[in-house]
Amino acid sequence: MMSTSFALRRLFAGLVLVTAALTAGCAQQAVQLREESPFEEAVTKATDGLVAQTQKLPGFLAAGAGILDRAQGKLGKRGVVLDPMIDASSGQQTNATQLLERRVTERMTSRFESIEILPFQSANIGKAQYLLTGTLVRIKGGSGRSPLQINLALTELKSGNVVAQASAVARDEGIDHTPLRYYQDSPILVKDKVVDGYVRTSATPPGQASDNFYFERVAVATVINEANSAYNAERYQEALTKYRAAGGMTGGDQLRTLNGIYLVNTKLGRVAEAETAFANIVSFGIRNSQLDVKFLFNPGTTVFWSDPRVSSAYGMWLRQIAKESASAKVCMNIIGHTSRTGGESANDALALQRANAIQQRLMAEAGGAAARAKTLGMGFRENIIGSGTDNAVDALDRRVEFKIVGC
Repeated sequence: MMSTSFALRRLFAGLVLVTAALTAGCAQQAVQLREESPFEEAVTKATDGLVAQTQKLPGFLAAGAGILDRAQGKLGKRGVVLDPMIDASSGQQTNATQLLERRVTERMTSRFESIEILPFQSANIGKAQYLLTGTLVRIKGGSGRSPLQINLALTELKSGNVVAQASAVARDEGIDHTPLRYYQDSPILVKDKVVDGYVRTSATPPGQASDNFYFERVAVATVINEANSAYNAERYQEALTKYRAAGGMTGGDQLRTLNGIYLVNTKLGRVAEAETAFANIVSFGIRNSQLDVKFLFNPGTTVFWSDPRVSSAYGMWLRQIAKESASAKVCMNIIGHTSRTGGESANDALALQRANAIQQRLMAEAGGAAARAKTLGMGFRENIIGSGTDNAVDALDRRVEFKIVGC
């Protein structure tokens, strides 16, 4: 008979072998994920990987390609509503994320007849069975232009659980990362807990719940998306109506809504309303301890960008930042950031000089707010985009950050 100690040794050895195998498998998966492919090929890998997982779901890709539509007496399709894909670092929709959406949609619908991709509209939330999300994630630390990780996730709308998730790594070659008009015009980094939840959901493993903060706000997100589309198409009055509708919904108090109301009032020439809207943005930032504002400067200086079409609103922004922070009696770090162009030490110094310039402007508006502020210069060490293009693509890298801290 096998002794107890020998049996335990065999069991332990077996566990060690299983653990080693699992570790090797995870390492192999990580190696495979880091294998870079051309963008189109990476999209195909991620999309096919996502849909392959749905074969385990009851009836998703069953023979006959769908579900029975009793009213029509014919076979229907699995409705998938697509929440517009975003850049994970900035939270922006860009030409690149729109390209990702198109390619994923084309691949899913051309190869799998049981799937119907529905526009992200409130009327379609009740019709669809699944929610599709996706992000582009810049992989830091590589030489040259860093590759992009594509993350796709499919969430069951009824349960809120992620049922499939797939990723692939793409080379960033010939990809246009220019933000859409709404994001180009935005005075701030439009990234809050809702957007962070979207990013987390797109990377959530199958079988786990999607981010609850994001998922609970999917309905209001459809209205914000309709408003953004109207803004990008220069239908400003329609956009304002929808932003206000979103703001009145449960969960509508978020940066995308507040920012949209500011932008539309600016476009419509409603100066007082725009200032009130910006004050609401600042108040939201203070409540959430973070406000990133796109103050653009002339190259190598602390002088605001010379084009008044860009910088004419800066005085009002500073006035409201000073007023709201003084009213809340908060302490904050004013942190200057620069793009990647130039040397590290020169950018560190320039970033600090710009933070000091902002503090001086705040002092002129409300001395108490500036007195409770500390200035820092981060140079390009905390770039969000990191392209070094010094244009609309990396405008967020040339920002001033107001971070609420303990007094």
